[in-house]
Amino acid sequence: MNTTPSEMDGALPALAGFTVGLTAARRAEELAALLERRGATVLHAPAIRITPVADDADLIAATRDVLAAPVDVVVATTAIGFRGWLEAAEGWGLAPALRHQLGGATVLARGPKARGAIRAAGLVESFSPASESNADLLQHLLSLGVAGSRIVVQEHGAPVPEFVDPLRAAGAEVVPVPVYRWSRPADVAPLDRLLDAISLGQVDALAFTSAPAAMNLLSHAETRNRREDLLAALRTDLLVACVGSITAAPLVALGVPVIAPERGRIGALARHLGAELAARAPRLRVAGKALELRGQAVVVDGEYRPVAPAPMAVLRALVSRCGRVATRAELLDALPTGGEEHAVETAVGRLRTALGEPRLIQTVVKRGYRVALDTPAGALR
Repeated sequence: MNTTPSEMDGALPALAGFTVGLTAARRAEELAALLERRGATVLHAPAIRITPVADDADLIAATRDVLAAPVDVVVATTAIGFRGWLEAAEGWGLAPALRHQLGGATVLARGPKARGAIRAAGLVESFSPASESNADLLQHLLSLGVAGSRIVVQEHGAPVPEFVDPLRAAGAEVVPVPVYRWSRPADVAPLDRLLDAISLGQVDALAFTSAPAAMNLLSHAETRNRREDLLAALRTDLLVACVGSITAAPLVALGVPVIAPERGRIGALARHLGAELAARAPRLRVAGKALELRGQAVVVDGEYRPVAPAPMAVLRALVSRCGRVATRAELLDALPTGGEEHAVETAVGRLRTALGEPRLIQTVVKRGYRVALDTPAGALR
């Protein structure tokens, strides 16, 4: 599933050399393909498992609750969730009654996809915010006055207390409809491999398409006594990209810097992630050569050169010193798996071979190593 630059025509792909971790279950292959098309290596470790709607007793109970009394307002938050609910109702023989019940209510859509699902069901929405955000949808509802209203909120994957609680506080009766509930995956081995790769500095970014996936990753890390290490990486070393503000919210609350595209779409997420990673890649001149550091690769005068993790860790440690000498002990601390001082010499040798130009890494006798930096320290980016 990985694409390498040698397989691409034309310019070097924006994400060549970078590794991106994915925790999604639904549409993971689509997002992975978009990232790989830009040259990324993708590590897929599903952090959630989707409960099929047809087998979901909670959804059946919520549907019967919706049918039990007249409904004033229906909120459709996602297209796949709204369609899945009606399809499940069809299988239970409840679809005609459900469509009739919803047809007598004011229907609101969070975005254009949800709007399309509403119309496909033969219903018509009365409002959809241009921002496609739950916050603006909630503000619209509250501005209308909801005291005494019975409001159905179609959830997708997880409860939305930030939406439901203000409605209840304003006097509404809210009926949440849990579509596609998410739980922990049965196989956690891919998550362990992702955590290992992060701890070894072999992951450059994590892309999240749902808040439950982000929280499940942290929860799994906690079961392995690695939560604090993971949070430290999320706050400092990794670029964390979320499809939208709802996905980002629990991470932001934990102090994790997050980027998100203006429009909450899978394609926009892939483009935004690619642009951000490329922009953050350090670019410098060393011994007359132009270098760009990309995850597990270096572009030397436009030529793509893969670099193994240990040599890459040494190079980053040397670059961080802006031309100053790094001792063998300091470089040993930078190696992902530690070792003896001869491990540093081995890594430096492999680094010189990978870069194709030994002069880029200078040996300073009895002191250590340095990069022959041409770029002024303040000009590194």
